[in-house]
Amino acid sequence: MKCLYNIAMECYRVGVALVSPWHTKARLWRVGRKDLFERMRSSIDPNSRIVWVHVASLGEFEQGRPIIEKIRAERPEYKILLTFFSPSGYEIRKNYQGADYIFYLPLDTTANAKEFLDIVKPEIAIFVKYEYWLNLLEQLRIRRIRTFIVSAIFRKNSIFFRHFGEPWRAALDTFETIFVQDAHSLKLLSQLGCDNVVVAGDTRFDRVAQIASQAKKIEIVEQFKGQSRLFVAGSTWGEDEELIVRLANENPTIKFVIAPHEMEEGRMAKIAQTAKHGAVRYTQYGAEDVGKQILILDTMGMLSSVYGYAEFSYIGGGFGVGIHNTLEAATFGLPIAFGPNYKKFKEARDMITLGAATSIANYEQLSHWFAPLRDDAEHLNNVSQISKEYTAKHQGATEIFFKTVF
Repeated sequence: MKCLYNIAMECYRVGVALVSPWHTKARLWRVGRKDLFERMRSSIDPNSRIVWVHVASLGEFEQGRPIIEKIRAERPEYKILLTFFSPSGYEIRKNYQGADYIFYLPLDTTANAKEFLDIVKPEIAIFVKYEYWLNLLEQLRIRRIRTFIVSAIFRKNSIFFRHFGEPWRAALDTFETIFVQDAHSLKLLSQLGCDNVVVAGDTRFDRVAQIASQAKKIEIVEQFKGQSRLFVAGSTWGEDEELIVRLANENPTIKFVIAPHEMEEGRMAKIAQTAKHGAVRYTQYGAEDVGKQILILDTMGMLSSVYGYAEFSYIGGGFGVGIHNTLEAATFGLPIAFGPNYKKFKEARDMITLGAATSIANYEQLSHWFAPLRDDAEHLNNVSQISKEYTAKHQGATEIFFKTVF
């Protein structure tokens, strides 16, 4: 099985090279790894005490960020190396000031794993949520480097529990401690004989609490909202946007912010064309646009603060591969709606059970959810309180990790 894994890595490399002339992310993935080891050697101080934190992409970076920043604040003797697998994380956070060194992770071959660790020589390696790279983990194990995984979550259908999953089960021995999100993951791992598991929760709750406490003042959003109530639809895709624009058209007294997950010109133009009561892009906003009903957030890094101005929220992605971050809205005490593909997200399931969130499959269900929140202030306050209490209750994973490791 390990042989097949290595063949798959080579096939992945060839596949990326073949499609990179036409595929932006593939091109960034390939170009970002060009001369990677030379660049690492020229910038990493070989005498540094290094904590290496690896994340897959932007979402996992936000999960790992509270840990990075706590290490930076309380253990300044360490230098922090941050690696990304995906361009969608690296390209956005490559200038992040909380880490000393930021690079792409090399493709997981045995030779790459050896050279990477020869250069970095980390004292501690931290993986966030997943990314079980077999060759890297094997080399970490051989070199007896303290290795951890945080905010991990395991499901019965995961590769670890399948008949061909032996290499991944063996890789779990690399981790000094496995910090999991829930008791179900603990139970599953105990069936594999893992006794190095701690239920710490999800560091994303700590991150969204940070975000809420550091929310930025955004004058354009304040002007746009005025005295109206605000509905924020975050990380939306085309099907989400059709529903939200229809909801806006039928609720002209409510202001709406729509933040597309990917800022495609065609989709943003369609929002503007179908909005009966006017729409304007954030980067084109002017004094004459105060009366328009929809503000399209066509810029990065603002959504988490914009939620702080809202009374209602919708999270996109549920009509595709899965919903995006619900906790950024929940930490501000917002009622939340999203599409039907949410079941792999524990926090979404929890909030539905508690009554803080709902899943909708069509416009009628969205309208039915929204109407009582719009018309009954007491109902809105109750739902908001549940949402806020849920996020507050689940904070603390970062502290558990830090006390255990350091």
